[in-house]
Amino acid sequence: MHRQESELPAAYPAYGEVDRFSPQNVCKVLLKYGLISEAQKKEIMAKKDRLLNKLEQLRAMKQSSSGSKSRIRNPVTIIDVIHSLQVERADDASKVLDEETIYQSLAKSWKLPYRKIDPLKLDLNLVTTTIPHTFARKHLVLPIEISDGWLTVATPDPFNAEILNDIAQVSQLKVKTVVSPKTDIIKLINEFFGFKRSIAAAETQFAKPVVDLGNLEQYVRLRSAEEVPSNDQHIVNAVDHLFSYAFDQRASDVHIEPKRDKSIVRLRIDGTLHTVYQIPKNVHSAVVSRIKNLGRLDMAEKRRPQDGRIKMEKGGVEAEIRVSAVPVAFGEKLVMRIMDPDILFQALENLGFTSMDLIRFQQFINMPHGIVLVCGPTGSGKSTTLYSTLRYLSTPDINITTVEDPIEMIHEDFNQIGVQPLIGITFASILRNILRQDPDIIMIGEMRDVETAENAIQAALTGHLVLSTLHTNDAPSSITRLLDLGIPSFLIQATLAGILAQRLVRKICPYCKESFEMDSAELTSMGLDLGKEGKIELFRGKGCLKCRGTGHLGRTSVYEVLPVTEAIRKLIKPECDAEAIRDMARKEGMVTLRENAVRKLLEGRTTYQEVLRVTWEQL
Repeated sequence: MHRQESELPAAYPAYGEVDRFSPQNVCKVLLKYGLISEAQKKEIMAKKDRLLNKLEQLRAMKQSSSGSKSRIRNPVTIIDVIHSLQVERADDASKVLDEETIYQSLAKSWKLPYRKIDPLKLDLNLVTTTIPHTFARKHLVLPIEISDGWLTVATPDPFNAEILNDIAQVSQLKVKTVVSPKTDIIKLINEFFGFKRSIAAAETQFAKPVVDLGNLEQYVRLRSAEEVPSNDQHIVNAVDHLFSYAFDQRASDVHIEPKRDKSIVRLRIDGTLHTVYQIPKNVHSAVVSRIKNLGRLDMAEKRRPQDGRIKMEKGGVEAEIRVSAVPVAFGEKLVMRIMDPDILFQALENLGFTSMDLIRFQQFINMPHGIVLVCGPTGSGKSTTLYSTLRYLSTPDINITTVEDPIEMIHEDFNQIGVQPLIGITFASILRNILRQDPDIIMIGEMRDVETAENAIQAALTGHLVLSTLHTNDAPSSITRLLDLGIPSFLIQATLAGILAQRLVRKICPYCKESFEMDSAELTSMGLDLGKEGKIELFRGKGCLKCRGTGHLGRTSVYEVLPVTEAIRKLIKPECDAEAIRDMARKEGMVTLRENAVRKLLEGRTTYQEVLRVTWEQL
């Protein structure tokens, strides 16, 4: 067999001649790059022996309690000690010296490239088939890329020439290394090999050829005795890996989509879908059945859409997952919406309001009765605003009752009712019963029809505060929408307290944020008039590992707050004009969606592309 060579930095002697991970050498590198001071070095050296023993004991206890036969070789090093000490960085006291920074410095001193691995960009098959699982675990090496005959391997220890040469021989490729944090390598080995092993084991159990034409054509095949059941341990493990991965990546939705000869798994992160896995087609139905079983859906029903929910624990906090199953061309597609309580229940001041808009919004949600509408298209953050508002209003002396389709997040302070049309529980019908439940505040998931709107108005007229949503583009057009539904103008005048319209914009990644200049005339030609002339300083994200090269990290809301004042009420007539309402609201101080988005643009929190994307209706 032809033996390929691995690439090691020539500037260093063979592995073993120098202990580059000794406390003295690691501290020397950190001192060289100004990350610690001499005093901090002395403190680390004084405490290292005691902490090394303590961390080693904790790791041994954790391994023995896990009962795993195949343990990752993970000796405690001085890097773990420094990380556990939470040492303040000498170059920036606001930051703590973490594992990532230490490995970055070591890589720099070794003249080797550092790589913060983005798991979404890794090829599952490349990672899991290039080298054996036991070898990867034992030596903490992870194949991440093949290009031009070179295999790139990520490892926290790039100087083990014997191991790298073994990889070169097995893969028949030249090997080069990049340095990555040990914690990342361990986590990725567990995730990728764990998921792959579970899927491969399940596939092996049902290895006969499959002809699956999904819902396009009917193909009769007798069920095989070896078909993978949904409660098979490998399928259970694979689904658990999938959910853990989605939580770790801050995904809001998980899509499992059947194709002709495979299934793909995609995650929606900050509004953008990323393909992360490919599942063999003959395992798809077992994965779907497992998730349907968790969500209490009918596993035998594959022709009709179904909805369910799963409650899971995420870092000690319960998270709700909404499951939607729909028949598509090649089978059943699942979409799981992850309802994260940390996102759904926020302090109002953290949602994205300007100080004046927050004061106006708080004024009309603190009214004793009336209707408050939250408007915007699907995915604009309405649920987060409503839940956060209800938690703000919730006190032990008031009764909050909600009607939702479906209940997005269970909260014990609210009395939540799920719509069930099959047994006659609709938005409109349940509202009549709710009024006998002595509520103070009522939240209606959506005003879909005239009957629901009429019952909401009756609730407001009888002394209740009613919160609901409407699918309109801005605040003023919500009034004309209510008129279009058939609600008399005098009832709208009597009950409407305020309207909130909103959108979500992606925030610029703070880790790769940079400024640049743009001519105001160019922005004006795109429909974005900032009211300035000449060059304007704007900001953008260059793209980095933290934001996966997108330049965006996280999202925030932009709002349009319209209190219904006496002047606005006078304009609510059967032949009402939304433009007239908008003009009057602006005279009274309303700031439009576009203007609030521009404020965030000039503050350096978002980009002009995002402003144009979410406020295109106001061009």
